[in-house]
Amino acid sequence: MIIRRKTLLAAVAAGTSLLLAVPPASTQQAPPLTAEQAAEIVASPDRSAADRTNDLRRKPEQLLVFIGPRPGSTALDLSAAGGYTTELLARAIGSTGAVYGQSRPRDPSRPPTPPPAPEGNSHPSATPGPPPATPAAAPRPSPVALAERNKALQSAGIKAAPITALARPFEDPVPSELATDRFDLVTLMFNYHDLGHLGIDRAAMNRAVFQALKPGGFYVIADHSGRPGTGISEAGTLHRIEEAFLRKEVEAAGFKLASEGNFLRNPKDPRDKNTPDPPQPKDEFVLKFVKP
Repeated sequence: MIIRRKTLLAAVAAGTSLLLAVPPASTQQAPPLTAEQAAEIVASPDRSAADRTNDLRRKPEQLLVFIGPRPGSTALDLSAAGGYTTELLARAIGSTGAVYGQSRPRDPSRPPTPPPAPEGNSHPSATPGPPPATPAAAPRPSPVALAERNKALQSAGIKAAPITALARPFEDPVPSELATDRFDLVTLMFNYHDLGHLGIDRAAMNRAVFQALKPGGFYVIADHSGRPGTGISEAGTLHRIEEAFLRKEVEAAGFKLASEGNFLRNPKDPRDKNTPDPPQPKDEFVLKFVKP
């Protein structure tokens, strides 16, 4: 009887140890995307010509591997705009997951924000085409663009995650049923600096993202690098933000820096112009934060 009790206690102790070792739900998934899988996604023949042009400056294969989307996960792309990154995430996550693309709805009671200076070509090797003979039409609203992407993926038979558009303020980017421990991944690509120009409460946004992520979930931000001491003051002119400033703001919400991506770096960029002169790629950083 004593031996049996000891055996039982040992088994219980071992079971408890195993239970305590179980990782958070956000890590109990398939392995993250490999370089080969990322290259296959980017090379998909059904992708649009506009997205392929965007590829020239975004290095999407390396960006996707760094972001690390996993099949079956749930992701949120903040400031999704036309959905370039949103679609890449949907392709990487696959049909067993879900992707949401957020955009800020226009508040008719609020005067329009003065437009920023036109953004310079962050990668001048991607030579822009000649200007159109007639003025370009206004861009499609983000929810419309995302719906069209979702429909195109379905029509092409791509096993991609469904894309759901969210027209919500940055400070409250997801509905209440998704607001707590629901996401594995949140991305914000090359638009954090614009939040300064738009007068967004970034602290509230980062807290909302922190709450919406599962423990162990990632918050990945890429942007154009500004000079030390400039903070977010050059958002509407040079379209840049100081990396240390951004990191401090995000960590204030409770995030920990997990890794840094250097594949878009350019140490020769003086970081004092919208488009570096002589023409050259902008210095850009990519940071991955984790919710402990």
